[in-house]
Formats: sequence, C-alpha cells, structure tokens
Amino acid sequence: MRKAIILLILSCCFMKTGYAQDPIFTQYFLFPETLNSGFTGFQETTKAGLLHRTQWPDLNFRVDSDFATFNTWVPSMKSGIGVSALSQRERFSNFSLTQANVSYAYKVDLDDRWTFRPGVEVGYGFKSFNFNNLVLEDQINLNSGTVNPSSVDALSINDKVNYLDLSASLLVHDENLWLGVSVKHLNRPDISLTTDGNVELQPLGTITAGYELELADVMDIKWLPYSTKFLLTGNYMQQGDFNRFDLGGMFVIDTFYMGAIAATNPNRQTENGHLLTSINLLGGLQYENFKFGLSYDINVSNLGRTGGIYELSLIYVLDQNAACFGCPGY
Repeated sequence: MRKAIILLILSCCFMKTGYAQDPIFTQYFLFPETLNSGFTGFQETTKAGLLHRTQWPDLNFRVDSDFATFNTWVPSMKSGIGVSALSQRERFSNFSLTQANVSYAYKVDLDDRWTFRPGVEVGYGFKSFNFNNLVLEDQINLNSGTVNPSSVDALSINDKVNYLDLSASLLVHDENLWLGVSVKHLNRPDISLTTDGNVELQPLGTITAGYELELADVMDIKWLPYSTKFLLTGNYMQQGDFNRFDLGGMFVIDTFYMGAIAATNPNRQTENGHLLTSINLLGGLQYENFKFGLSYDINVSNLGRTGGIYELSLIYVLDQNAACFGCPGY
C-alpha cells in the first residue's frame, strides 16, 4: 500500500477519533444513559441492558459497537448508581475502542410535578490501532518496485493509548416531558497515538428531549387499546465541527412499539452534503421483565450501497411496574 493511501487512512483515523469518535446509537431512547448520566437509576429500580450496533456491513469500513449497562436505585441516598462498558471495532484498520464508565445521578424534587437530576460520569478508555502494515516514503523504491523493511523516519507510534474521561449532565422532567443537556470529555483527554503528539478528544455536547402523549386524551381511539401512547423524541449533538439532529416518533401499543427517526446533518461539511442522512425504522416489544428492540437505518445519502445500520437490544428491568414502557423511564 502506497504512502499516500496510508497517510490518508492514518489522518482520517486521527481526525475522526479526535473530533467525532463517539458512537451515536439509534435506540438512544431505550439507552438514554449513553447520552446523559442523569438517566442513571431513572426508573428507580434495577436495570441491565445490552445493545449491539453494526454500521455499513457491505463496505470495507464496517464498524461494530457494543454497549452494556447496569444501574440501580438507592432510595436512602435518592441516587442512581451505574456501570457501563463500550466496545467499538473498525474492520479495515483494526482500530478498536474500549471504555468502562461509572455514573452517578442525584434526584431533587423541585415541586409536586418537576424533578431535577444532575449526573456525573467517570470513564477509563483504551484505544488501539494496527500499524503493522504502515509503509513510509523512504521504504518505497519506485525504480526497483521494492519496499525496504526498515525506515529512518523518526516517527514513533504507540499501538495503544489510555485515557481518563469525565462527563457531566443535567436532566429535568415530569411524568410526560423530559429535557436533558450533557457534555462528555470535559477534561479533553489526549488520545494521540504518536509519542510526541497531542490530539485532544473534543467535548461532545448533547441536548435530548422527549414528550409522551396519551392518545385517548386528544382523539377517539376505539380501534386501538385505550393505553396507546405516542412518544415524540429529539436529540441534538455537537462535537467539534460535526453535528447531528435526530427527530422522530413512535407509537406504544400495549407491549409493542414501532416508529421512525430522521437523522439529519444540519452543519453540512460540503456543498454536496446531505441534510437528511438516514431514515431509521424502529420496533420492539416487552415480555414480562424483558424488553427487546430492533432498528434499521436506511441510508439516503450518496455513500452508495452500505448495507445500512442495524441495532439489536435487550433490557431487563427488575420491577416492571416501576415505570411504564412508553414513559421517559426507558
């Protein structure tokens, strides 16, 4: 592989890792703690969940992400405590990210209706990259068409980098409406893979909101169960020069839900950039203490035949009566 291609790949990995590394899950409404630590212990019971995401399986740049979470509620402290783990792998470059987090949220009753939940999260991450096939310019002999096994380039590269990660969140809600803000990577950890490098992980800011409506309160739904609800959800994210805004809705019918979310790129980086990047279809069900989720993102940009993005999720809630399936306590 020639130097130009290698350097391009290396630069892209550094840039994307430094400025927009965080995976954004389509099923964030089921796993809101991925964006806002104020949701830790939100349902005031014990919750455990697994989420798998595969992105662009038909391309060489396939990315697989897994998220696992466990959080519980401590009534005597009016606090939620949780642990989570994130794993991300990219097929082409063998780049991988692993991060473990501990989160905490405190409940403050503002009045009979509104509740305020500030949260913090501390994580420790590991990044690795396979440089075994890296070829520098002085190794390439164009005349003979050979590649020398060694280089005099003084560039010193680490295969792995470790870092501490700090985040903080605010969340306010009542029984039907919630609004949260969060900032991840407050300490801007250095994630450079070069010995003398300094690549700061840019803060990720998010604003997430949701509103749950009982359909029977606004219309005649004789053809649907009386408990049917409509959930409107929105999520805005900004990291460095990159941003994303998701807006969607879903119907919750007894133990089933189905809906769609539109993923947009408001700050298009090029003139040909797409405002609407994907339409994300959602579905799931609840069976006793378990919740199952499935989503598929249909690409509508010019990336070509990517194979889309799909996610599978499983959640276990110890007390299924702690909160309804369609409420902000997802």
